[in-house]
Amino acid sequence: MKPTRIVMATEAEPTVLIVVDNRITSGRLKSVMENKGFKTHVCEDGDKAVDEYVKLRPDIIFIGLDLPTLDGHIAALEIRESDRKARIVFVSSRTRRNKAEDAAYSAGAVANLTTPISKSDIEKNWELIQGNIPEAPGLADLDKIYPDLDKLEKKEPINSPIMPEMMAENPPIPPEIIPELPPPQTINNKPKKRKWRIIVIILILSSSIIATLFGTGIIS
Repeated sequence: MKPTRIVMATEAEPTVLIVVDNRITSGRLKSVMENKGFKTHVCEDGDKAVDEYVKLRPDIIFIGLDLPTLDGHIAALEIRESDRKARIVFVSSRTRRNKAEDAAYSAGAVANLTTPISKSDIEKNWELIQGNIPEAPGLADLDKIYPDLDKLEKKEPINSPIMPEMMAENPPIPPEIIPELPPPQTINNKPKKRKWRIIVIILILSSSIIATLFGTGIIS
């Protein structure tokens, strides 16, 4: 009888979320991280990246600055707000390095990489990427980035005796777009003048006829 083989449970596969709006850069990061044994997830939208992070809880997230729907700096702050242990690495071009460094400090990123990214860049910064996670001072100002958000949420509905359904179907017309009505027209007296003119013409013709009859002797 063969001895029973005991299979020991291993730790879950480490994951990485790549949020870069450049397929070449995201492809390189994906290749490098998969070679290091990470399961990769790619997202190109800033707003969706926040939801993806909350769902996946990856070990590392690489994020760019210029992203559709939501700036990478704001997305990183929202991620840190949902998870204070989020390990964020900013990715930027060399011309945007200064802004990326400011965003990295604000969001408490562990590292900041510049494109084009190679395997050696990851290896050189691997100690930083795996190091301690700094505080995120930008979280204190996150609410100030959207100053009108709270106002919209706290705005109370207008009390009106009109039913909401009627208001929705027949919304009031703003006074500035109500067309002005033309002034009332006065009664035209031309028809009356025309009637008198006809009567005068008839009288003149009648007089001419009578005079002609007298002249011919028909009427004496």
